[in-house]
Amino acid sequence: MVPSSESIGTKDCSASDYSSKAGEVVKHPDIGNIEEAEWSLRETSSLNYEEARALLGRIEYQKGNIEAALHVFEGIDIAAATPKMKIALALANRKGERHKRRSQNLSSPPMSVHAISLLLEAIFLKAKCLQGLGRFKEAAQSCKVILDIVESSFAEGFPENLGADCKLQETLNRAVELLPELWKLADAPRETIMSYRRALLPCWNLDAETTAKLQKEFAIFLLYCGGETCPPNLRSQMGSSFVPRNNIEEAILLLMILLRKVALKRIEWDPSILDHLSFAFSIAGDLSSLATQIEELLPGIINRKERYHILALCYYGAGEDLVALNLLRKLLSGSEDPKCLPALLIASKICGEYPDLAEEGATFASRALECLGDGCDQMESTANCLLGISLSAQSKVAITDFDRATRQAKALQALVSAARSTNMRDLSILYRLSLEYAEQRKLNAAHYYAKMLLKLEGGSNLKGWLLMARILSAQKRYEDAETILNAALDQTGKWEQGELLRTKAKVQLVQGQLKGAVETYTHLLAALQVQTKTFSSDKSANHARSLELEVWLDLAFIYINLSQWHDAEICLSKSEAISSYSASKCHATGVLYEKKGLYKEAIKAFRSALNIDPAHVPSLISTAVVLRKLSDQSNAVIRSFLMAALRLDGMNSSAWYNLGLFYKSQGTQSSKLEAAECFEAAASLEETAPVEPFR
Repeated sequence: MVPSSESIGTKDCSASDYSSKAGEVVKHPDIGNIEEAEWSLRETSSLNYEEARALLGRIEYQKGNIEAALHVFEGIDIAAATPKMKIALALANRKGERHKRRSQNLSSPPMSVHAISLLLEAIFLKAKCLQGLGRFKEAAQSCKVILDIVESSFAEGFPENLGADCKLQETLNRAVELLPELWKLADAPRETIMSYRRALLPCWNLDAETTAKLQKEFAIFLLYCGGETCPPNLRSQMGSSFVPRNNIEEAILLLMILLRKVALKRIEWDPSILDHLSFAFSIAGDLSSLATQIEELLPGIINRKERYHILALCYYGAGEDLVALNLLRKLLSGSEDPKCLPALLIASKICGEYPDLAEEGATFASRALECLGDGCDQMESTANCLLGISLSAQSKVAITDFDRATRQAKALQALVSAARSTNMRDLSILYRLSLEYAEQRKLNAAHYYAKMLLKLEGGSNLKGWLLMARILSAQKRYEDAETILNAALDQTGKWEQGELLRTKAKVQLVQGQLKGAVETYTHLLAALQVQTKTFSSDKSANHARSLELEVWLDLAFIYINLSQWHDAEICLSKSEAISSYSASKCHATGVLYEKKGLYKEAIKAFRSALNIDPAHVPSLISTAVVLRKLSDQSNAVIRSFLMAALRLDGMNSSAWYNLGLFYKSQGTQSSKLEAAECFEAAASLEETAPVEPFR
């Protein structure tokens, strides 16, 4: 029978007792490593008590007797042995450094390096036993002892010569790797991060693969631990060095170091590095930096098609749509992967956001539908939705009424098909469908789908509330629209109420509630100014400043209509302080001059607006109106401005009305007929016009 740890549990046993017990272990058929046991038998004759227990504890551990091994290891007085180990390691290091200087005599160390290695291994195995028993905090504290001993013994790091001929370096490596894992199991995130940072110090003489493994595991923990810890204290770094401010930045730094090591061929390529780095940059909102990292990868590390796809996603996420589209065109070319479904869908999505690219977007969506065949309904609904969006954008730039009507019908058909294939449960498709019906002024259908959207969302999406309110305003149900907006305001955070309050003010204006509208605008301005100061460097601050500009211009138009010139000028000066390079601001200034009868100054302001934005529809219409009043321009010029406005926005009732006035002024019979058609179109559009554009 193999002797158990209980039979040698007291310090009354001598080293020779352990020698005989080790001999019995060698003869036992259950032992896993006979050669090591034989070696242990030869060594036990010269072992002291702690070393002998360390040896027997290792044997018990190898047999799988974790509790017995732990009992043996707990009999070792580590606290008493620690000073001896530190002195012995320090002397061994000095001996190695002065090996060639034989004239200097060194005092003999209290322990051999082999004995130290044996005891450190015992401490490590004790930590493993505690881990196996679920005592993770005790295991981590035990494992930490190894690092403390080695770190305090070598001020300049672990010397290579000590790990060459014994298991000391191997034990140290295993302890450095194990300690963070133990703190993770003990649910101690702060200690986990501190142990990772400690493990990555250069003093442990770790090999490149081990260091890379620790860096990757540390980055993963920082990304997904779910908590924020204190940033590293890098007082020893130079002043210009980058110091991470939070978990995400530290993880990005570690993963970028790993990519650099791959580029230098110090470690093998690991695809998961790029996966985690993509997630980190996405969270940080810096996808352009991710694109830079991918572009710097050596050819052959990742597939060229995958490279195009990932870069396209990066640039699209960074707002560089056309760069992303060019990459997708390369990927979808005949020589690469023309049937790549994700790329076709993304390309169609990008094109659908630009009217001049809408035709290409419809082509990409059609190709995606062809590639699907009998594929999943979700992908089919997405492709149909994107097809509908592209066809809708095409209809807005159609030259003839027939082309416009045809594309609008096809857009609705595609969107309805997308909605049905998802059983009317996809929120984004329902929103697009309701929006398309609203823009085609089919308000009953638009209201039906908007109501369905709000019910499914539970009022959680701001866009759904706004669309419903604008549809109700187009139906001239202003009280219902205001009720919807009030309900939305009750369920929305104060930083997200800007668009709701602006829409509410416009609904109040059309109802003649001038005082209430001004109060709503004032409340909105106060909230926006606080938001701008609170998030001075955030993207939301830019949106707040843009919305504040629009609010000041809305107030300026109110005072212009009331002929309160001074108040209007104050509002315009406020908007000027936010942005002097604004087509809307220049247009409002022109309207003020026009109301004052200063037509030449008004024309200059409208031209400034069109220089900033040649497609600014209100400025095109106002320019035509003032030119007609001046009567110093040919009719062709006036008509060209109005037709340009209608090409950009065929649903603009003001453009149709002013075009009717232009034809009426011609005095001919044919022009009167054309004027009547224009007035009819203007009246029809005005009856279904929302207080704000649906989109």
